[in-house]
Amino acid sequence: MKDLYALGHLFVCAFLFYFSSFMVIPAITDITIEALCPGHDQCSLAIYLSGFQQAIIALGTLVLTPLVGNLSDKYGRKALLTLPPPLQLPYFYAYYVIRMFAGMFCEGSMQCLSLAYVADKVGERRRASAFGVFSGVCAAGFVSGTLTARFLSTSSTFQVSAIVAVIAAAYLRILLQESDNGVAAVSEEDPSQPLCSPPSDGDSSPRLPSLTRKVPSVSDMIGLLTSSLTLSRAAVVAFFYSLGESGLQTALLYFLKAQFHFNKDQFADLLLIVGIAGTFSQLTLMPFLAHSVGEEKLLTIGLLASCTHVFLYSISWSYWVPYFAAMFVILSVFVNPCIRSIVSKKVGSTEQGMAQGCITGISSFASIIAPLVFTPLTAWFLSEAAPFDFKGFSLMCAGFATLIAFTMSITMRAEYSVTGQKFSNVRHEQV
Repeated sequence: MKDLYALGHLFVCAFLFYFSSFMVIPAITDITIEALCPGHDQCSLAIYLSGFQQAIIALGTLVLTPLVGNLSDKYGRKALLTLPPPLQLPYFYAYYVIRMFAGMFCEGSMQCLSLAYVADKVGERRRASAFGVFSGVCAAGFVSGTLTARFLSTSSTFQVSAIVAVIAAAYLRILLQESDNGVAAVSEEDPSQPLCSPPSDGDSSPRLPSLTRKVPSVSDMIGLLTSSLTLSRAAVVAFFYSLGESGLQTALLYFLKAQFHFNKDQFADLLLIVGIAGTFSQLTLMPFLAHSVGEEKLLTIGLLASCTHVFLYSISWSYWVPYFAAMFVILSVFVNPCIRSIVSKKVGSTEQGMAQGCITGISSFASIIAPLVFTPLTAWFLSEAAPFDFKGFSLMCAGFATLIAFTMSITMRAEYSVTGQKFSNVRHEQV
């Protein structure tokens, strides 16, 4: 409990960030279709535009997140967490452009740095539970944002979202305490040199360590992920799980719009069920199950539930089936915290940022591929030119990607139980 209390300010920042980010989602599908195809329930151009934005954000996250995570190992988490959050604007094209560029910097970095911060503050035995609680707080922000959007007009939704984003940034800057990991990491590289040493030419201004020594190379990241079978398989699981989830996000709302004529309020109701179920599970069930069952078994359970609910979405035959399928989120939300905890335990304290950044980058790479595959597939099967009548075909393909992740998680469990050497130890032995 003391560990979780020390994370209180981080939880508040995460709640506000995800509150701001997710409250615009129920409205954006209707806005996009109305702006590009007025009077229609399906619009291929809207699907392609959303897929393009998702791919660009993922590309930026893929490139930047490992770098940001590694720099946070050296300079501290707070300095990197204060990157500006994406503001939500009530103008369609302005929203898409600013959301795209701000999301490249913020989406992956917020999760990566927050999880590294949690790892700094919480011991290994309680880390899986702490990651679960953090994910539950993020889900609570998602629920609160979605519920708030349910009772606001579209223009007010974007204005409130922008205000909350500014409050989150100010709160983080003023109240969040640094985890001190950055100072420790730099000192470990050369204990004889202080973090800020005066230059020899007589200039008394402090000097930070050279940035060129802090940028992770591709070989560093590959070396981390290949240092054990557990890390390699965790990376593969993260990739296919993210591919399936990104495919689901790409297709689901447009599928429901075309199949059952869902509108903003019905989207909000569905997202509320997902958010409430996920919040309840992560805040109450996961801390208990992570201790008694173990994160490797929870990962397998979560992936099985994820496969089930995606396949149910794809074959929805009535308007109530998506609501029922959403309840499987109670178990599927275990996946991401379990992957993060497994990876966190396989690296040393000075590689937490880079490790979480690598996993986020791999997930982002899957998020680049997903729109390229699922956007045209969704548009094709929702159009009149579909080769056969199966509007949920792209969702079923996303479910098969998650099924591959489930299969890999079974093979990862056996190896995880017999290896315990950390990447930092391997690297030191090689040196």
